[in-house]
Amino acid sequence: MSAIPETFRAFVAEKTANGVERGVRPFAAADLPVGEVEVRIDWSSVNYKDALATIPNGKVARISPLIPGIDLAGEVIASDEPSIAVGSSIIAHGYELGVSRHGGYAEYARIPAGWVVPLPAGLTAREAMAIGTAGFTAARSIVELEKRGLTPASGPVLVTGATGGVGRTAVAILVEHGYEVWAVTGKPEAHDEFRALGVAGILGRDEVTAEGRPLEAERWAAAVDSVGAATLPYILRTLRYGGAVAASGNASGPALATTVFPFILRGVALLGIDSVAFPIEERRRLWERLAGDLRPRGLGEAVTEVDLEHLGEALDAILAGKARGRWIVRIGA
Repeated sequence: MSAIPETFRAFVAEKTANGVERGVRPFAAADLPVGEVEVRIDWSSVNYKDALATIPNGKVARISPLIPGIDLAGEVIASDEPSIAVGSSIIAHGYELGVSRHGGYAEYARIPAGWVVPLPAGLTAREAMAIGTAGFTAARSIVELEKRGLTPASGPVLVTGATGGVGRTAVAILVEHGYEVWAVTGKPEAHDEFRALGVAGILGRDEVTAEGRPLEAERWAAAVDSVGAATLPYILRTLRYGGAVAASGNASGPALATTVFPFILRGVALLGIDSVAFPIEERRRLWERLAGDLRPRGLGEAVTEVDLEHLGEALDAILAGKARGRWIVRIGA
């Protein structure tokens, strides 16, 4: 027997003949998919992907109606998996959550045990969602760059989309680890915040999106890019010999206009960063590090809280490029 009430509150997006209707409404537990673990959700977060799941041409939602929300944190209320105890605090994100399986914008969820991450000691559920998929992606980017030999002595590291979730967390982790960090933002009002965080310098959006020669002066030891088409060409042609960029986003589009020269003349690397299908054991280990040595500086700062009733406004804001820092969703009381 399910421990989830027969109906509960959820933010639902449903396709109609005229587009997509979205909003808070009762949702039936019987309409949740099967899964070994039932969760009372306390917090979720707002991601660009979540916003795309609620618009007609977003190309994210695979079912309708859909409860979006690719992140969730809460308490286990029922479990058929002995290793996941009732009453334990957990995180879940990625896989099919909020895409082809109902996600975190609801009071309850039912998920596979193989998607569950125990909430690490040292993190609250709210802090975990302040990190969320975006922060997890930032941490993965840095780990992959360090696997290739990146250290603070290597030289400056560029972070694009620095006011977004991935970018800001990448800046916070890198600064905490002693890197010389340069942030890219088109929002002048964010400059003071980044200087207070400890960045070495700030570049305007125009500087990194302008057209240039196939190769330019070597500048960056590495980069973390969550923007995509608009910024990757600049990064590739300005990386130092043997440098690398960890790329995780396509907010500016999926196309990539570049040449082979950065790769064959400077030996640079383009590292693709995926956080959706990342194996669960590695995912759990990285979350432990996010509570420890990879904990971002200023975690919980520059966070905007919304509830389910005001979630639509936050989704619209992130689509319009008005989001700054992390937006988290308070589900529980």
